[in-house]
Amino acid sequence: MRPKLSARRGAARAKAEAAGVAFETRMLRGDQPHEVIVETAKADGCDLIAMASHGRRGVAAMVLGSQTSWVVTHATVPVLVLR
Repeated sequence: MRPKLSARRGAARAKAEAAGVAFETRMLRGDQPHEVIVETAKADGCDLIAMASHGRRGVAAMVLGSQTSWVVTHATVPVLVLR
């Protein structure tokens, strides 16, 4: 795992634990990240998916696609989008 990513995960874990919030991360691989996110949330019985959005609009959003948009429209649980 990359050192920067590991440090960010550690900081997020510390904040979550201090607030009494359950916290778990995993690094998964797949051809379509949005499908892996939705399938994992369903298999693990998650009650919320939290994702970031780059906030692209217009043509840029159409050309580049959006993992977050796909998850929002296909997930069976609420999706919290942070921008």
